[in-house]
Amino acid sequence: GAQSSGANIVSFNARAFESYGKTERQGENAPVGQRAAFAYTTALNHLLDKGSRNRVQVGDASTVFWADGASSFDGEFTLADFFGETKDDPDRGVRAVQALHQALATGRLPVGERDVTFFVLGLAPNAARISIRFWLQARLADLAPRILRHFDDLRVVRRFDSDPLAPSLFRLLSGLALQGKLDNVPPRLAGEWMRAILEGQPYPATLLNAAVMRCKAEQEVTYMRAAVLKAWLNRDHRRRHTDTGSTDQHFKERLDVDQTDTPYRLGRLFAVLEQIQRQAMPGINATIRDRYYSAASTTPVAVFTTLLRLKNAHLKKLSEGQTVWFERLIGEVLAPLQDFPRQLTLPQQGRFALGYYHQRQDFFTRKDSDTPTNNTQEE
Repeated sequence: GAQSSGANIVSFNARAFESYGKTERQGENAPVGQRAAFAYTTALNHLLDKGSRNRVQVGDASTVFWADGASSFDGEFTLADFFGETKDDPDRGVRAVQALHQALATGRLPVGERDVTFFVLGLAPNAARISIRFWLQARLADLAPRILRHFDDLRVVRRFDSDPLAPSLFRLLSGLALQGKLDNVPPRLAGEWMRAILEGQPYPATLLNAAVMRCKAEQEVTYMRAAVLKAWLNRDHRRRHTDTGSTDQHFKERLDVDQTDTPYRLGRLFAVLEQIQRQAMPGINATIRDRYYSAASTTPVAVFTTLLRLKNAHLKKLSEGQTVWFERLIGEVLAPLQDFPRQLTLPQQGRFALGYYHQRQDFFTRKDSDTPTNNTQEE
């Protein structure tokens, strides 16, 4: 993203930045010896090299990293394997996560390596300059669990077998961007998200906004978007309950029929109503999702009355067994609800989307014997 001729980390090109009369030589404002400047620029250029395994490039953000000592973790896998995109070996990220998880679970992380310090530098281009987005140094013993927590938070039931078990930041952010192009991702999002992961902090609000807005714009909750939403919501839940010290997953990997959260239940209800329409009108090209998803996830009270009325018309086309089964399911979903909210906040819209995704995937993965067919009659 920076100019091909190079870019400066330290520079001053306006009189306002040349304070106290230090205008003769810009270096007087931030004095750095020639040897030190040569050393750090040479090292940085090496880390940023195209074939470097010490670099992760996501959108306009570059993250480079190194350690102050050798470790088996850094020898076999690097941060690039966890967060980058390896086209020649797409399963490498999965193996990296599995190896780290096993090392921590079995105590195989050597004692002498736990205090190895990793240094992480987040950079972003700005024409002829390079901006420092973040700087982090952490012990391997602290960094490794944070990386695993990120992937645990992301884990959600897959839509297709081809969906990656441990999606890279590149894949995740592409799923949130208009036309899947990283150029359309908010400019600071990649760096802010990487920093939150490595520091074990809540994810940025811009990440939730990007996921929710893309779901509504395309009327579709994809695997990548559901993973991001689940991760964001669980981190936010832990932030709001720090006094309890809980690390539980408030929202589960799969459909949680015991989850009483109202927006989550409304998302489930929307998926049930869509499934009824699909059963009543096989081969339909456009469902209620294409017309009503955005409004239903934003202002439920204005939409669900209409949807429930449509449901009655669709049920008339089903067998008696199907009608009883779906009516019972709707009753179970609506049981904890008092009424339909007038409006949902952005986090609530995220919970709506996750509830919809979970319920829809439950329909897709449910055994045929568990779902009544059009020929099923009530016993």
